[in-house]
Amino acid sequence: MSPLAIKRLHNSPGLRCSYLTISRSVLTSPRHVNGMSRSSIRSASSAYTRVIGGHSNLSNGLVAPRASAFQHFPRSTPIRGDLSHGRQPVILSHTRSTTTSALQDTAPVPPPPAKALPAYAPPTTGLLSYLPSAAVPYAELIRLDKPTGTYYLFFPCVFSTLLAAPLTTPITPPLTVLGTSLLFLTGALVMRGAGCTINDLWDRNLDPHVARTRLRPIARSAITPRAAIVFTGAQLLTGLAVLLQLPAACLAYGVPSLLLVATYPLAKRVTHYPQFVLGLTFSWGAIMGFPALGIDLLHNTPALTAAAALYASNVAWTVLYDMIYAHMDIRDDAAAGIKSIALRHEANTKAVLAGLGVAQVALLGVAGAAVGTGPIFFVGSCGSAALSLATMVWRVRLQSVRDCWWWFQWGCWFTGGGIAAGLAAEYAARYSGWYERAAAGEVDQEEG
Repeated sequence: MSPLAIKRLHNSPGLRCSYLTISRSVLTSPRHVNGMSRSSIRSASSAYTRVIGGHSNLSNGLVAPRASAFQHFPRSTPIRGDLSHGRQPVILSHTRSTTTSALQDTAPVPPPPAKALPAYAPPTTGLLSYLPSAAVPYAELIRLDKPTGTYYLFFPCVFSTLLAAPLTTPITPPLTVLGTSLLFLTGALVMRGAGCTINDLWDRNLDPHVARTRLRPIARSAITPRAAIVFTGAQLLTGLAVLLQLPAACLAYGVPSLLLVATYPLAKRVTHYPQFVLGLTFSWGAIMGFPALGIDLLHNTPALTAAAALYASNVAWTVLYDMIYAHMDIRDDAAAGIKSIALRHEANTKAVLAGLGVAQVALLGVAGAAVGTGPIFFVGSCGSAALSLATMVWRVRLQSVRDCWWWFQWGCWFTGGGIAAGLAAEYAARYSGWYERAAAGEVDQEEG
């Protein structure tokens, strides 16, 4: 390659090429371009594109240096010249430049600025839009506008209440079951809010770095840590007031769960399995229904076995749905140093989810068998749980934040609602004596 040819291409009439398209017809034409022969053009353009990091494809008549090499040049002015003897004209875009080194043309271009995330905007629709502006941050803090977590905390309480109701003598009446369930619902709302507040206090330095949590009230400084601590105290006192409406034994069973509520946020910093700690916390209601209806677990082995199996089943369920939930933040969690089961098992998440689903249904069956439940429970509760979990694990698209959220939100009702409906039907059958009548009918048919 002739240095003179390169010099001509670079500095011809003080102009620098920023985009050069030479048709096949030009390369075969005897005419010159800017005083250069076609052989000089071919060799010079090839060398030039090698220097600036472009690419050359002369077999197609194309020389196209990378656009990034010219990002910092002044505005260019096109020069049109018919160099093809009536064929398609060549358009040369050039610019005057004081730069004399081709190496300076290849300076790295800074990446485009990151897309700005939207700023916080007060709610204009839904329940929070009707609240006074001063109350909105506190309502957001307890996730009042996102009740799915409250339902997940409430369902284990309903499961245990319905499973324990037929064990009392006489069978617990429906109004007592309903009243106990409503107390549990109130407690779930209050304690879930307290748990969210404690979680956000622990994560106040992490949440601003995660897209989904950066606008939480403490993270955006709408609520100070001191105010959040005072608010937590008020919620815990409210939860205690609800707990005192239940039998005294519930106080001894309920208070230890506060330790788990406080330690879950810490688990995210030391282990990839904080969802297991969350499961131990959210599943506590699977025990509470038994003492709430006056059943002494320490002196009733079938009830204790059922409570333990139901608790373990709900732990598996919690880990399952929260693993899907964790996939919404998997990239931000990795950047912020937050640990989760989704990060630990990102490559085989579906297999882990399937294993958790099998464990949940199996343990649910053990809980029912321990207290002698009938086919209504196994078909309604276990069958619906198996079907809903299999569908969710199969269909959830873990790479989609929207899809993960949809299954997290509605899976609560598909699985939890199915289990509760099966238990309610089992309770109704036992309360009405349907099983006894069915058994008596079979005996009559055999005798007849």
